[in-house]
Amino acid sequence: MTRLAPADLSELRDHIAGMLAAEGPVELVAGGSKRGLGRPVQAAHQLDLTHLSGIRDYAPSELVLTAGAGTPLAEIERALEEAGQMLAFEPPDWRGLLGADAQDSAGPTLGGVLACNLSGPRRIKAGAARDHFLGFRGVSGRGEIFKAGGKVIKNVTGYDLPKLMAGSYGTLAALEEVTIKVLPRPETVAAVLFTNVEPAAAGRLMAAALGSPHEVSGAAYLPTGTAQLIRLPSNEGTVALRLEGPAQSVEFRRDSLIREHGTHGVYEILSGSEAIALWCAVGEAAPLGGLAGRAVWRISVAPARGADLGQELSRALDAAWFLDWGGGLLWMAVAEAGDAGAAVIRAAIHGPDGRDTGHATLIRGSPTLGSAVAVFEPQPSGLAALLRRVKDAFDPAHILNPGRMAEGS
Repeated sequence: MTRLAPADLSELRDHIAGMLAAEGPVELVAGGSKRGLGRPVQAAHQLDLTHLSGIRDYAPSELVLTAGAGTPLAEIERALEEAGQMLAFEPPDWRGLLGADAQDSAGPTLGGVLACNLSGPRRIKAGAARDHFLGFRGVSGRGEIFKAGGKVIKNVTGYDLPKLMAGSYGTLAALEEVTIKVLPRPETVAAVLFTNVEPAAAGRLMAAALGSPHEVSGAAYLPTGTAQLIRLPSNEGTVALRLEGPAQSVEFRRDSLIREHGTHGVYEILSGSEAIALWCAVGEAAPLGGLAGRAVWRISVAPARGADLGQELSRALDAAWFLDWGGGLLWMAVAEAGDAGAAVIRAAIHGPDGRDTGHATLIRGSPTLGSAVAVFEPQPSGLAALLRRVKDAFDPAHILNPGRMAEGS
């Protein structure tokens, strides 16, 4: 495999233009921690974006940061921590989940988490990665430099292309520079754990907590059997609710939650580093990361359906599962045999009449499985045609990360 490592925007353009002229498909790589996501890329060339790195503009008072797309996420987070700020969408590090190759990588980069639109447990309150993506500069599959958005939060110029790039997995353009919104880091973090909670009751408890005035910023459920995988105080079904903010406010809201929902079961309180570690583990899907030989699915549904769907699929498949996003995100590890439950999972998501909405993404599986099943949710014909037109507009020769999102893309 030919490896190219552009040092700046001009070199990035020249390399992509050269690939276009030679009709040579190319894989875009930076930290390499997420190469296992999506379908296997069919490319003889690799474009290494790690030199497009470094914080280029950071104005803490304006809550805006601009950096090279290849900047390690750890570097970004150190700079933000020094200023008492954070990436509010809480990008997860899935190296432990994706296996040995990912663990040996250089680690996540800012451009990588935006290109994959990865968001952690705080998504239910702060929004997804795309909601914090203000602007970028990059090179399309046409070999053309272009930019979109800006370096201010209230930017209304042109089309909102950052949202299009978020979740495109590098199939539309190579990002060279990105601008994001940042937010103040909370003074205090606490987690209230309600234990001995059955799945149906867990769904109701999370919905009530998120609908309350207590500003819950994380709501997860680990059923009996899964809770023990991250050494929670109890191995029984556990609902975890996160509270953040000034110490006195967190204490008041914590006590109110316990008073209002204490009948659901025994409760525990985690604070400080213990609470932070718990939510990090939830975002990284750590309860399922150590289950070797299993395919891991990430399933998005209406929050009210999460607990019921988890139970239904665990009965139909040999599966371990847990919920995040108040029930809207179902993580499931399935014994890898055949299509690793793909047909069963997608049939359950959409129901017998096909009207229910939701989608399932294969996050971890063998290369054979990744080539055999639809890694991303198959799209209706009309939407699939629209996505092809978008792809053709940005990358008409389909040289950028070919096959990553769908066969032939």
